[in-house]
Amino acid sequence: MKEATLLLVDDVPENLHILREALKGEYNLKAATNGAKALALARTQPRPDLILLDIMMPEMDGIAVCKALKADPLTHRIPVIFVTAMGEVEDEARGFSVGAVDYITKPISPPIVRARVATQLRLYQQERSLDALVRERTRELEATREAVIVRLGRAAEYKDNETGMHVRRMSHYAYELALVLGMPADWARLLKMAAPMHDVGKIGIPDAILQKPGKLDDAEWQVMQTHPAIGAEILKDDSSPLMTMACCIALTHHEKFDGSGYPAGLKGDDIPLEGRIVAVADVFDALTSQRPYKPAWTLEAALELLRKEAGHHFDPKVVAAFEAIVPKVADIRQAFADEAQPKA
Repeated sequence: MKEATLLLVDDVPENLHILREALKGEYNLKAATNGAKALALARTQPRPDLILLDIMMPEMDGIAVCKALKADPLTHRIPVIFVTAMGEVEDEARGFSVGAVDYITKPISPPIVRARVATQLRLYQQERSLDALVRERTRELEATREAVIVRLGRAAEYKDNETGMHVRRMSHYAYELALVLGMPADWARLLKMAAPMHDVGKIGIPDAILQKPGKLDDAEWQVMQTHPAIGAEILKDDSSPLMTMACCIALTHHEKFDGSGYPAGLKGDDIPLEGRIVAVADVFDALTSQRPYKPAWTLEAALELLRKEAGHHFDPKVVAAFEAIVPKVADIRQAFADEAQPKA
């Protein structure tokens, strides 16, 4: 592992020289004579693959350095071997308690140092390889899960209209809105995955109502208004954060900020944020998409409706957030354009 980089830390130059002599020709070596410099070098590319750290140093001892390394996301995974004259059991235990992986006492034996370093580097490489494999498998599982979710959403959309990419666009609008509104990135990503299931309840609505070319009568409208509850029924009883959010969105995305929506007539902040966000994203995309019964609205016309309905249909904060994501709208529409529509 000659490409590996080691950071040697000791306040006594003679001790650093001994370590260099033991390890030269085997690794790329960096050296520091105090804790502050050691922390700076640990954060500098190329970051070390392993650190050999003295404990007894003035100002900032090795224990404090190790604690700082383990508290920093950039350096917390770098293995640390303490190299020190302190050989008492309690000192070794203290070193391990702050995150060290091994402990070498002075005076050092070069063969022992080389063997310990090689062992810890192998373990570190195995750990990184395993982490990379887990991340790759996780990405594959997430991609598969997202594909299933999107197709579930599209199944409902195809019963109602011909905009198969609607669920992709509106979920990306929802994601961008969540970030502008200050929600954590993990929450925004969960929203992007859950949003495509917002209208899954339409699966339970008769085609004669969903596909009726004219205006629905009162009885038909009452049936149509049951699709949020149907969607929630389909998605409920799953404790995962994704399905819990999807169930909430399905149930609440037709609620209106002034309380005139359905199915529960919720008002203002009583409507969960995910429902308020999806309401805006869903309506905007429906307006700006071509349907068999209408042409696509212009961006400005759709924005004007959002502004007009702020405080009535929509949460004013979410509408303001949508104004902020307008520069990204064209890219999302182009990336997920319907086949029947030009990518513009």
